[in-house]
Amino acid sequence: MKQKLSSPSFADLFLGQRKVKQTFFSQINTVIDWAPIRAIIEVAYTKGYKSTGRPSYDSLVLFKIELLRTWYGLSEGEVEDQVNDRLSFSRFAGLGMEDIVPDSTTVCRFRNILVEADLYDTLLAEFNRQLEAKGIIVKRGAIVDASITNTPRRPRGGKSYEVVEDRKEDENIEASEKAMLKEVVKPNVDTEARWVKKMGKLHFGYKRHTVTDENGMVLAEETTAANESDMKHLE
Repeated sequence: MKQKLSSPSFADLFLGQRKVKQTFFSQINTVIDWAPIRAIIEVAYTKGYKSTGRPSYDSLVLFKIELLRTWYGLSEGEVEDQVNDRLSFSRFAGLGMEDIVPDSTTVCRFRNILVEADLYDTLLAEFNRQLEAKGIIVKRGAIVDASITNTPRRPRGGKSYEVVEDRKEDENIEASEKAMLKEVVKPNVDTEARWVKKMGKLHFGYKRHTVTDENGMVLAEETTAANESDMKHLE
């Protein structure tokens, strides 16, 4: 069972009477047919009660929050704060004044489910296909922007090694010494993150590659280790 959105409150009705200029968000909600997008999401995102007994969020609410995150280059925590603080964001996501905004962990878990099911790019492709059909975006060119996300689980101190096998008398000494030593991965270190130097500073974490069209609309997004080359993602 998915979480039910609250009925419009007095505040929602009052704010709804304000004459608000047609915005980008309202245009998107008008031109997009969300039914095929929901169908793609729900191949992997199964609605129902969580282990805590709380109902899950509607799939489109989470997808719209994920769109806001990619459009504005926000982290999961930042997009949670923005949806809480900005009326335009919460309206676009389909949340009323009394609805609880999904927390950063929920948003991150939702995206990971889509990525692991190979549906994330499919969703962006369907979303952008509809926008292109309406003439909102035109694929004349693409821009790749890369941003670094640091991880707190970085290695501390120097490398340490352990002996993995004994050296035999007739083996090459140098080759044998290399074979004898194995780098020890320290506990709580993110083994998938990598070091990269940017603007003279070292960063340990990941690189988010975002492909946008000439108008800034997100066409695709991929997260890799921080040492990945940007050029690979121009294809």
